[in-house]
Amino acid sequence: MPSTALPSAQKSKITASRLRDANLALAITTSFLPIPDSDDVDTKKPATRVPRPKKPIRTTPATIAQESAPHPAADAPSYGPGLASRTFFIEAIDPRVDGGRFPFKRIVGEPIEVMADIFRDGHEVTAVALRWRREGAAAWQSVPMAFYDNDRWRGVFTPQELGRHEYAIEAWTSVFATWRRGCLVKQKAGVAIEVDLLEGRALVAEAIARAGGRAGAMQAVLEAFDHSRAPESLLQEELAVLMAEVEARPDLTWSDSFPFYVQRPRARTGAWYELFPRSQTNDANRHGTFNDVIARLPEIAEQGYDVLYFPPIHPIGRANRKGKNNSLNAGPDEPGSPYAIGSEEGGHDAIHPQLGTLDDFHRLIEAAKGHGLEIALDFATQCSPDHPWLRDHPQWFKRRADGSMRYAENPPKKYEDIVNPDFYCADRVALWNALRDVFLFWAEHGVRIFRVDNPHTKPFPFWEWVIREVQTRYPDTVFLSEAFTRPKVMKALAKLGFTQSYTYFTWRTGKTEFEDYLNELARYPEREYFQPNFFVNTPDILPFHLQGGERRIFKTRVALAATLSSSYGIYSGFELLEHLPLGPGKEEYLDSEKYEIRPRDWNAPGNIKDYITQLNQIRRENAALQQTSNLRFVMVDSPEVTGFIKESVARDNAVAVAIALGGGPYEVWFHFGDLQIGPEGARRTVRGVENLLTGERRMVEWGGLRLFIDPEKEPAILFRCFT
Repeated sequence: MPSTALPSAQKSKITASRLRDANLALAITTSFLPIPDSDDVDTKKPATRVPRPKKPIRTTPATIAQESAPHPAADAPSYGPGLASRTFFIEAIDPRVDGGRFPFKRIVGEPIEVMADIFRDGHEVTAVALRWRREGAAAWQSVPMAFYDNDRWRGVFTPQELGRHEYAIEAWTSVFATWRRGCLVKQKAGVAIEVDLLEGRALVAEAIARAGGRAGAMQAVLEAFDHSRAPESLLQEELAVLMAEVEARPDLTWSDSFPFYVQRPRARTGAWYELFPRSQTNDANRHGTFNDVIARLPEIAEQGYDVLYFPPIHPIGRANRKGKNNSLNAGPDEPGSPYAIGSEEGGHDAIHPQLGTLDDFHRLIEAAKGHGLEIALDFATQCSPDHPWLRDHPQWFKRRADGSMRYAENPPKKYEDIVNPDFYCADRVALWNALRDVFLFWAEHGVRIFRVDNPHTKPFPFWEWVIREVQTRYPDTVFLSEAFTRPKVMKALAKLGFTQSYTYFTWRTGKTEFEDYLNELARYPEREYFQPNFFVNTPDILPFHLQGGERRIFKTRVALAATLSSSYGIYSGFELLEHLPLGPGKEEYLDSEKYEIRPRDWNAPGNIKDYITQLNQIRRENAALQQTSNLRFVMVDSPEVTGFIKESVARDNAVAVAIALGGGPYEVWFHFGDLQIGPEGARRTVRGVENLLTGERRMVEWGGLRLFIDPEKEPAILFRCFT
């Protein structure tokens, strides 16, 4: 159906209709109870705890929908229904996600290109504008859209603020431009235009009343025409520009508005390093502290990481505490799993006393900033049976038929040391707000990156609601989804607001697997909302291909992650080639750090820290590797070697990569062919390359390069491309 202007009499009905689809959380709105004021909450806490955030945002999912629903600009026309309200078709609009139900994502300061098919009946001149604003702002910003081809129009704008935005397209008939075009055609054909000029004069005279500061210039044009009767007075380009700004637009037609989220660069690009703070010690009998982490910052920063990520840092419960290797019987001095959150010392807004105090944590954040690192925290909803919430809010948790607490299970695995809140309990309003306040608490104390544990096992409406709540106050917040689950569920979480997502990269090994998967992530529409983070390993996942401990494979995997994806991560110990599994057929670490303190010699022989440092430096120096979507695989004549080219968003940097997946050695042909690189309007074939590891320069001959790769030495070759 064509897009239409919105008569004022119809606006409320249309808005109400849109609200029904504006937020998934509306499905449970009717069961929400009034939210109590936070001042009624007892904020007395132990020394390591701090009161909840000041003035917490108190918004129900229904209110969110009302605030975010698409709506026309305040200056949209108001007139009665009729054929005029359906003058223009505005369709095939890009970018948008699911027809505009969910926001697409962009980086602040980067241009956004919008394309749409726009047309009307007849031969009148069409004018089109692209308008955008930050969500909730009164004023719209506007740029003209230009005709592209075959009723396709193109516009570009560059948002300069973080946060939620919306854009819309408006089209109208330019009566003056239509008149002027007709006059010029007649004049060129030698047809008399005296009467046409009188019609044009009338259009200008009618527009003067709306011209404001431009009225004087337009009046001067009329006086000049009245004096000379010269056609040039009314046909001049300057007058056409003025009239385009002030002429009436009786058939002005708006498209729907479409949401998008403007993010900071870290949302798309980063090298993550995960460590357990308690293991940053030289003695397994001494619990590591935040001060120990501060001591390691120079080394971690020197390797080129951007994000330092911690598993939960909260007090750990003692009830059913797990021992070494997930044993059910923990000794009195065993630390337990940090995912069993909560004890008498506090819950999700408290710090494990053996790590330090909140002041120590603040010092850590500031010290990390000084080294160019940002701290990311784990957000896990599960609770130890000792968590204060079970005492103060037992209604938030499920019980079994015999009255016992229902602990977490993932058969055959059992997690006796944790219980999960019931997101749909009768008191769910209070529960959801409490979880939201955990995010706000840590955000208020300087954390802007959260890795979220198993979000696919919690309600979709909760994530859409809580992410909006947090980003409304802190628009620079990044959310990483740890959802190793079905593809459509992973993508749904990204649509609902998660900034980044773990992926299947961890298990991909073959050339065809990599190429098919990356082509999926880089295609439309996934590229508009799904931003991958390639982790080579995690505390829970020791992939089978790493269990042989081969140095070549470890280097290959980190090279694949660091070049294929703009964000990637390693869990500490990877650089030391840690590879012992819990047992045959198990993708878990022996002596897992989740259940014990693991001191390490970070300079142990055989480590690949220098190799990782080199990769991270190349990533920082080449914008092509700081994005994932502008990627094209090329022909390499070996099933064991993959090759691809990536270009920066601005198209001013291009990097070609060849990576051996097998043991080799290999001699292969890397085929550039007719593939072009460079900015729009100046794209050229690749003529030469520079090896980013050695500095060697080579010319491309016969459309490609002959490469020799010995994976035992260097499994990956990276080239900067030139035209």
